[in-house]
Amino acid sequence: MIDPALLEFLKELAQNNNKPWFEERKAYFKKLDSEYKDFTNSVMIELNHNDVIEKAKNYRIYRDIRFSKDKTPFKAHRSVNWLRAGADRRGSYYMRIKPNENVIGIGFFAPEKEDLLRVRKELELDAQDLRDILSDSQFKSCWGDLKGEQLKTAPRNFDKNHPDIDLIRFKAFYFMRSFTDKEVTSPDFISKVIESFKIGRPFLDYMTDVLTTDLNGESLL
Repeated sequence: MIDPALLEFLKELAQNNNKPWFEERKAYFKKLDSEYKDFTNSVMIELNHNDVIEKAKNYRIYRDIRFSKDKTPFKAHRSVNWLRAGADRRGSYYMRIKPNENVIGIGFFAPEKEDLLRVRKELELDAQDLRDILSDSQFKSCWGDLKGEQLKTAPRNFDKNHPDIDLIRFKAFYFMRSFTDKEVTSPDFISKVIESFKIGRPFLDYMTDVLTTDLNGESLL
């Protein structure tokens, strides 16, 4: 479980985001964070019953402030990416624990330039498979609509009047699902996370198929 004390600590950190306050409570934070990482590891174990996960990448609580106008030293949240293993499994699963802003996510949050072009070319050729996934009732009920930054117009060398330009304009392809603090700290939260990720798996598999083949459907692996 996610300990309610972790959310309470993060609330207090948001109000006292400075090194002296944090250092006085560092030992307590490490205890809470160890329990939190146990949870992320448990999710990884469960995910491996349905997928192949390389690792759980837990992000540091310390902010890199070297090039930021915001000089607060800490992130008032905890976040993790579960990375799929191998070249034949693209995309990742994500979770952020932040009081009143808890989310899980799936997809491609910052695709490489070459990958983005490959996806756009696929959608230009035929977007029906993706539209079928997006319109599936169980998928849509769980994950809602596709998210990600979009261009205001068509990408270079793409027809602005293409019937699937609404998808082609995306610069990232992901889904997010929100949870209340009460849901996050409930005993069944882990099962909700795993079930959501299972429902989202067809999207990851579709994108993997696109990114590991050429436009003729020939494997690039």
